[in-house]
Amino acid sequence: MDSYDNVPSPVDKDHPLPPNLERARQYLAAIENGATGHELGKFFAPDVFREEFPNQIHPQGTRGGLGTILEAAEQGKRKISKQSFEIHNALVDGDRVAMEVLWQGRLANPAGNLPVGGEMRAHFAIFLEFRDGKIVAQRSYECFEPF
Repeated sequence: MDSYDNVPSPVDKDHPLPPNLERARQYLAAIENGATGHELGKFFAPDVFREEFPNQIHPQGTRGGLGTILEAAEQGKRKISKQSFEIHNALVDGDRVAMEVLWQGRLANPAGNLPVGGEMRAHFAIFLEFRDGKIVAQRSYECFEPF
């Protein structure tokens, strides 16, 4: 198992990341850039399964496959005008990648006490499993700061 602190973006060409960690970084960058549909779907195997554990946004959590993932991306694009992901730590073990990520999003719509343009922050733990360079499983724990 290999550990990485403060994963750079873009990656330093003199110190390449393991392929699955680089793919995970590219996946988060695609979300950051507003990818939806095929542009986002290319990161996933057709039989992918994603689980988001209960949090302030989804008190019951969410579960689903590729269709659910792509629909969530469309919904997110309507709710968040800009977002960023900062990978603080990552662990790689073969086809598995675990990341500690700081997410920040600027609101397109009000949420809680935050107005349009307000910023939300959350600390994520994201666990990805890959097969042939595609994500086959994603589990995430998303801890939102009060809003």
